[in-house]
Amino acid sequence: MKKKESAHKTSIGGQAVLEGVMMRGVDKACVAVRTSEGDIRVEPLKAGSISGRPRVLKLPVVRGVIGFVDSLVLGFRSLNQSAMMFGLEDEEPGRFEKWLSGKTGKSAADIAMALGLVLGVVLAVGLFVVAPPALVRLAVGDASKVAKPLLTLFEGGIRLVIFLVYLCAVSFAKDIRRVFQYHGAEHKSIFCYEHGEELTVENARKYKRLHPRCGTSFLLIVMLVSILVFSLVTWSNFFMRILLKLLLMPVVAGISYEIIRYAGRHDNILSRVLSAPGLALQKITTREPDDSQLEVALAALCAVLTGNREDDKW
Repeated sequence: MKKKESAHKTSIGGQAVLEGVMMRGVDKACVAVRTSEGDIRVEPLKAGSISGRPRVLKLPVVRGVIGFVDSLVLGFRSLNQSAMMFGLEDEEPGRFEKWLSGKTGKSAADIAMALGLVLGVVLAVGLFVVAPPALVRLAVGDASKVAKPLLTLFEGGIRLVIFLVYLCAVSFAKDIRRVFQYHGAEHKSIFCYEHGEELTVENARKYKRLHPRCGTSFLLIVMLVSILVFSLVTWSNFFMRILLKLLLMPVVAGISYEIIRYAGRHDNILSRVLSAPGLALQKITTREPDDSQLEVALAALCAVLTGNREDDKW
C-alpha cells in the first residue's frame, strides 16, 4: 500500500476481540484473528453500510443513537466471530443451547450471541442505571431533604466509581490483558494510517496507543453527559426516575457521540480538553502490543481499506 502525501482524519475504527481485531470502514467490516496454529485469519463481517443510511439517520445526535446501537450489535457479533475463527466453535453446545436451536431454527452460535447481548444490556442497566440512585437513596434516606444538584452529582460519582472499579478489576485477568494489548494495536495501526505511513509493523510500532475516538472515551463521556441530562429527572419517585433515565439514554448517547466525533476530527484546545479524560482512562484499557499483535491489527485494517471509499486516497 502506497504512502499518502499528507495526514488525514478517518472514520475508520475498530475493536479488540479474542486474539484479534475488528476494523470497520464506511462500507465494510473485517475481523483478523491469530489462530491457535499461529497464522492470521481474516474474514469479512456482516455490517450495515454507513453511507447507505437515510439522510434523517445522519442528522446530529440521531446518528449517535443509531451508531451506538449498531456498534453494540456489531461488537457482540465481532466477539462471536473471533471465537469461531480462533477455534472455539468446535466446542459442544450445551443442552439449553441445543433446545433453543431446535425451537428457533438458529445456530447455537447465534443464540449464544443473542443471549450475551441481552445479558450484557441487563447487567449494564442494573449497574449504571438502577444501582446508583438506589445507593443514593440508601445513603441519604429522604431525597427531598437534600439539594437536587448534590443528589445528581453523588449519583454520577457512584456511577463513575463503579465503572472504574470494574475496568481495574477485569484488567488483572490474563485474557483481558491480551485483549487490551490488541486494543493498543488497533489504535496504533489507525494512527499509522491517519499519518499517511505505509502500513507496516515497523511504522505502526512508533505511534501512541491512546486514541481520541476510542470507545472507552465514548463510555466515559456518556458517564459525564448523563450527569447533566439526568439532573433534569425527578427524584420524587424512584421507579419514575429509572424509567425516565432509560428513556433519556438515547439522548445521552447521541450527545456523547457528537462530542467524541468533534474531538476525533479536530486538533485544538477544546478537542484536547474533551479528549483528556478518555485518553487517561485508556491507560487502563490499552496495553503496549507486541509485533505479532500489530501484524493482526494491520491485517484487519488493510482488509477494510481494500475496496473501501477511503482507500481511494491511497
